[in-house]
Amino acid sequence: MYDDILLPTDGSEGTTSAVEHAGDLAATYGATVHVLSVADTRNRFESPTGGIAPEAWSEAEQERAEEATEAAVAALPDEVAVERVHREGVPHAAILEYADEAEVDVVVMGTHGRTGLDHYLIGSVAEKVVRQSSVPVLTVKLDD
Repeated sequence: MYDDILLPTDGSEGTTSAVEHAGDLAATYGATVHVLSVADTRNRFESPTGGIAPEAWSEAEQERAEEATEAAVAALPDEVAVERVHREGVPHAAILEYADEAEVDVVVMGTHGRTGLDHYLIGSVAEKVVRQSSVPVLTVKLDD
């Protein structure tokens, strides 16, 4: 049923639940887990008074993405086949693009469960992926 599972991660606290779900599915079905982290190219602080230069932002995002990927891979069961993937772009768009390219069977991702003003201001990558994905998406509420 599942040969390829996409596990997007941003390295947030509490991602253990999503990694465990992806690992369990992969172990059950003998699937490969594609661990994807996206270096966000939208530098929200880039301005004359913002304080973060574009190069510094890009470098920090690349480092964060690599660390997020490695942390998720380390938490997966040893017997699970893994593909490490790093992309640049707008997170939800990069996730959807990779899901199509790699022809994954399911996306397993965490959600912060933001509501109200936080949801309006920050948005939800998971919500955008759920709404636009051509494959099933399993969302897992992130641990507190």
